[in-house]
Amino acid sequence: MSTITASPSERQEGFSLNKLIRANIQTYALIGAMVIIWVFFSWQTKGAYLGAQNFSNLFRQMTITALLSVGMVLVIVTGNIDLSVGKLAGFVSVVVAYLQARVWTSATFAGMPEAVTTILAILAGLAVGTLAGVIQGYIIAYFRVPAFIVTLAGLWIFNGLILIVTEGKTIPANQPLFSQISQGYLPKEVGWILAAIVVAALFFTMFTGRQKKQRYGFELPPIALDLVKTIVLSLVVVGYVAMVNQYNGVQLPVLLLAIVALIVSYMSTNTRFGRYAYAIGGNREAARLSGVSIRKNIFSVFVLMGFLCGVSGTALASYVGYGTTAAGAGYELDAIAACILGGTSTLGGEGTIFGAMVGALIMASLTNGLQMMNVQPAWQYLLKGLVLVVAVYADVQLKKNR
Repeated sequence: MSTITASPSERQEGFSLNKLIRANIQTYALIGAMVIIWVFFSWQTKGAYLGAQNFSNLFRQMTITALLSVGMVLVIVTGNIDLSVGKLAGFVSVVVAYLQARVWTSATFAGMPEAVTTILAILAGLAVGTLAGVIQGYIIAYFRVPAFIVTLAGLWIFNGLILIVTEGKTIPANQPLFSQISQGYLPKEVGWILAAIVVAALFFTMFTGRQKKQRYGFELPPIALDLVKTIVLSLVVVGYVAMVNQYNGVQLPVLLLAIVALIVSYMSTNTRFGRYAYAIGGNREAARLSGVSIRKNIFSVFVLMGFLCGVSGTALASYVGYGTTAAGAGYELDAIAACILGGTSTLGGEGTIFGAMVGALIMASLTNGLQMMNVQPAWQYLLKGLVLVVAVYADVQLKKNR
């Protein structure tokens, strides 16, 4: 009786494939859930949900929350939380609107070119967010006050500052050039050029990554697996550009989000700053004994979070066109939910920027779809809450099985 055995290459391929699936099962589950959500809402809206215009608006709507969730990932990874990000972003939007409506139009700055006022408004927004991050981060890291308490106080303080600056009124922030930050589009030809650059970068990164692994003696997965992953990602990029080009083109806020996410993702995986953040969240005492400066790293994480609140708040003012008393309300909850949906552990030490982006897209997809179906806001909150609880429960079960 003869037996058929697999060749070494076949065994390696099967092992690598199984390992790949086990290691990324949560990511695949998230993407699968998002596809199901899109198919369901498309069916309920007779295809309007995935129409070019709504598809473009969907990605634009997620950018504000997604920008906050990029920083929130590292905050949660270190075992902390930031409850003030929504109101801080709202305060930044109000400050930027105030500068445009009250300061740049005053006699002192009369005649200043719009490009200059726009740049100054952006710099002011980034400075306000960063300064708030410095203050909160210093109190948390060096005075050792729990982040929950400091940022809860920050939420109230920024809410009060919003009311003081606005005086209970809506402030316009609709200068044409400034509005382009969150309302503008790239020319369609530029969108295709960017898509080609991204696809080329994906393949270049894949091949150089394999060379580095081989040089340092790491196990290499079959090249077919890497090619399939790279081709799938390339098709996603090309498909996205093709879809939004049917409307007005690639949205400028989405391009801004992509740049920010790539930079922070690189920082989190390829720098000491990022590796130390994961080490602190994974085992704080072991990180301390290894020589990691806990205070310095946590301080840096909150400064980065403040800077990203500045980016998000500036984009919010451009998107809405106004600074309002309700600016940023509830955004901190959406950012935290996006991170947790994306696989960031509430216990710290685990989470990815990519996962948070998918989580933010799922949250935006649910909100957009329910609004198109004219579901009452009360039921929208209930459904999003249930989705979050189910996601956390599934995450706990996956970790137990591992």
